[in-house]
Amino acid sequence: MIFTIFYALFTTLPIYVIYDIQGTEAQAGLIVTAMLLSAILMRPFSGNILERFSKRNVLLISAVVFALTSFAYIWVEQFIPLMILRFIHGLSFGLLTTTTSTIVANIVPVERKGEGLGYFMMFMNLAIVIGPFLGLTLIQFMSFHQLFIVLSLFGIISVICASLVKVKEAVTRAISKTKRKLSIHDFFEMKALPIALIGLLVAFAYSGILSFISVYAIETGLERVSGYFFLVFAVTMLVTRPFLGRVFDERGPKIVILPCLVIFAVGLVILSVADSAWLFLVAAGVIGIGYGSILPFLLSLSTDSVSKKRTGHATATFFTFFDTGITAGSVILGLLVPYTGFGNLFILLAGLVLLITIAFYFLNNRMQAARAEKVNLKLNKQSS
Repeated sequence: MIFTIFYALFTTLPIYVIYDIQGTEAQAGLIVTAMLLSAILMRPFSGNILERFSKRNVLLISAVVFALTSFAYIWVEQFIPLMILRFIHGLSFGLLTTTTSTIVANIVPVERKGEGLGYFMMFMNLAIVIGPFLGLTLIQFMSFHQLFIVLSLFGIISVICASLVKVKEAVTRAISKTKRKLSIHDFFEMKALPIALIGLLVAFAYSGILSFISVYAIETGLERVSGYFFLVFAVTMLVTRPFLGRVFDERGPKIVILPCLVIFAVGLVILSVADSAWLFLVAAGVIGIGYGSILPFLLSLSTDSVSKKRTGHATATFFTFFDTGITAGSVILGLLVPYTGFGNLFILLAGLVLLITIAFYFLNNRMQAARAEKVNLKLNKQSS
């Protein structure tokens, strides 16, 4: 529900700004980035909030705030108030999505974490298809105010769903009266940083598709099938992710993540030379298999590296870096594409993904060596 609202607004608000409130293209871009930036700002604080307060209470409060701000679009008809609303909406979005991911990471059995997080994020990815389709279809038959009412109903449903969630958690510890200085550990989980950096680079590469696929389709004369890109993406992801999740849990991360990164790179190469509808959609399917399966497995690795009480910090760290990759990619690649063209841009991104593959290979080897050393030390202590 949350991501459906997010992506529906993501694709329709620029149209609302330009044609309904007579804004500029630059203002339309600011409306999109305002929510992303505020979500990024909120995420480092989210881990600390989840550690100090009940996860269920944080879930309910952030869901209510998100729903209320979804309602507020109905009455906002000027650019500056809309920017303020987007900023507040982004704060609740950053806290809410961090909280849901943390709860899932805690309740899924450890031996099925890859599969469980895969199912959870599969629904997040489905919203990439449902949200834009719903938003762009509805504005053909109704006004934007009516669209905002419909999306507000989704917000109400999300609050109802949140109220049904049951979370087993320890009683929140009393906050120490002794004042202490804030440290980097209050905002970021350092153990999750290496995986979060991999996530940032993967998101940077994916932002080229998220930001420019529709424009690329128009440029290559394939706009008639551009709407099917994310549909094919979602179908291949839905078919392969449950299987890959089980393989991840049974065989380990290397056997899944490395091939998925290579497949993602291959999909980008196919996209760069797509000059027909079938090749364009083949690229969508290949990218759906590759990129569509990477995110939950990287999140699983980042939460596996910490104790249960630091899961919120690890989740917040991962999504902070991931969102930063999407945002930075949209800006940097937008500046780069006039010089490279879209085809060459996708080739460059494929090269980046291959470099990420090499980086993850060495990082995974280092993580496995660290785990083996930890197990050996534990066995030595037990034997002594």
